[in-house]
Amino acid sequence: MIFINFMRRNECCKSIFNRSQELIMLSLCITLILSVSLPVASQDLGKGFFDHGIASPHSSAKGIVATVDGKGHHIALVWLFDHRGGYALLMIDAETGKSEQFPVPIPVGDYSYSSILSSKNKFYTLFNSHFVEFDPIKKKFTFTKNSLPQMAMGMTEDDQGVIWAVTYPNSGLVSFNPNTREYKDHGYVYKQNWLQYQRFIAADDTGWIYFGLGFTASQIIAYDPASGRAKPMFEEAERERGSAYVYRDLNGKVYGQALQDSSKDWYEFYKGNRRKIGKQPTLNIKPIITGTQNLFHRDFPDGRKIRSLDLVERKLVIEDPKTAIKKEVSFEYTGDGSWTMGVGVSPDGTISGGASFPMRAFSYDARINKWANREAFGQFNAITHQGDRFYFGVYPNGSLLEWDPSKPWINTQKNKAGTNPLFLTACTPTIHRPGRLLAYPDDKTIIMSGTPEYGYTGGGLLFWDREKKDRILLTDTSVIIDQSTISLVPLAKGLLLGGTTTEPGTGGEKKAKEAEVYIMDMASKKLLWHKALFPGVQEYTDMTVGKSGLIYGITDRKKFFVFDPVKKLIVHEKETTSYFGLTTYEQSPRVFVRGKDGAIYLLFVKGIVKVNPVSFEMTMIAESPAPIDAGGDYLDGRIYFISGSHLLSYVLPVNENYQPAAGK
Repeated sequence: MIFINFMRRNECCKSIFNRSQELIMLSLCITLILSVSLPVASQDLGKGFFDHGIASPHSSAKGIVATVDGKGHHIALVWLFDHRGGYALLMIDAETGKSEQFPVPIPVGDYSYSSILSSKNKFYTLFNSHFVEFDPIKKKFTFTKNSLPQMAMGMTEDDQGVIWAVTYPNSGLVSFNPNTREYKDHGYVYKQNWLQYQRFIAADDTGWIYFGLGFTASQIIAYDPASGRAKPMFEEAERERGSAYVYRDLNGKVYGQALQDSSKDWYEFYKGNRRKIGKQPTLNIKPIITGTQNLFHRDFPDGRKIRSLDLVERKLVIEDPKTAIKKEVSFEYTGDGSWTMGVGVSPDGTISGGASFPMRAFSYDARINKWANREAFGQFNAITHQGDRFYFGVYPNGSLLEWDPSKPWINTQKNKAGTNPLFLTACTPTIHRPGRLLAYPDDKTIIMSGTPEYGYTGGGLLFWDREKKDRILLTDTSVIIDQSTISLVPLAKGLLLGGTTTEPGTGGEKKAKEAEVYIMDMASKKLLWHKALFPGVQEYTDMTVGKSGLIYGITDRKKFFVFDPVKKLIVHEKETTSYFGLTTYEQSPRVFVRGKDGAIYLLFVKGIVKVNPVSFEMTMIAESPAPIDAGGDYLDGRIYFISGSHLLSYVLPVNENYQPAAGK
């Protein structure tokens, strides 16, 4: 399960030079240099494998707070995240830029979805099933404890100074008393048959804890620490798709809504009881420095503020609101590069793709061994090309972008002409997290599929007409109800083959029992046939078409099959985990790679497998020196793929059309 959600970015103000035209031109030059990196040498890993470097050499902030250290110096504390997960806390001196980096004292993985700076100036978070305390005065981690799985979605501090956290995915509650050093696991306090997101938590002045959750059906839970009793505040009929909201008021009570919406009723919560008050109360929110992974507390105790903190440019700007004087400092940090979604060949002959946290687009030109790295319009999940254009399927909002690599990159803005990539359309809630892009071989149609908005079940299909610049958007009720399409293959005679997944949208309820394969008529957009080919299969991870017209596919990353779409029969199947392990994966799986003259390869985590087109036997032709984490495309005799944050390639044998002997 992928835990990467809520992709909103902090907007940082970077323009501090405004004195002359010369400085403006200098700023433009610096921007250009930052967007296109210098050539770097590729590393020969042996046995035909090469490492071309990190696709996006940046880390992301998962919680930022302004505070002071033991000497009263202004500092910024930053939870750092790269492709490995949350790996360190960064401390930056706001006056000098001097930075110190503290590796997390827990296993690296997941990241901080919520954190809190306590009233005693301690910084807390909970992720990868570990609760941690960092003391900026002592400049070290001062407490760690194994916790309920898996990460805090909400944190707060009660009137006694006790730190509380509520955890995804099953509403576990934990508490830590900084005075007594007592850590308590209160257990799971609310059960649902879907993964819960608990974004808001508050304590009233009697010690009762309240948290709001979503997304399939909202709810507020009240918990009494004295008795260990939890109870829902709303009946089933009162719940709605979305997330509930709570906050602590200065009057000692907690207020909230069953669904966070300006048009919905407000309630007062106190001593475990609720009272409907209708209209929004006068907001007197108790100051508690906490929030989601987007937490950015900017205020220092003396009134100065962090204006911007940019991990890409490694710049920190502080401002004195009284004088409007700004100060910029440079800082450093180390990391292992961004989470990378996958790669494909673009029309300009480069290997291109997207990285997440921060959202970046990259291209690698193997001919001159040079990288380009640019700001991206969201998370570039799915990619494909048609003619001289390259397309991105973007999370969130299921956006479709069109990129012309022959023209300068101009950062995308929604519904604004002249940008490159150009924003074409958005498909949320029908498609929110793209899972596949297919360039249909009519040279004019781009098809996008994916899972729906948070809390929804069943995603649809987008058909984008390049000539008419118009779309048709089908919901799951017109495809396979309560399922989403994850693999797409063009068929002859104007047909389309799709394979589904039973996974719902993030925080949604899984309803389907098994995934299906379907055939659709492109002209009418009607299903002609559908079937669950394999009992119990939950997804058709990837599919491709062979030279003979037969379909090659992978289910649940572990079974290879060959399907005859005319006879609608399985002609071959083979369990692969005992031979090759699991296939590579990502939010848009690119398992199959088509080589020269239609040769078909599969990317497994541990290596590259070739399929014999006659016998369908599979042979591991090269074990990778590093895990193959995301696929995958072919260019000029090489197969390119992602390992961690690095772009790797494998040089195929000179005679690529050879057929290795059948084997395991």
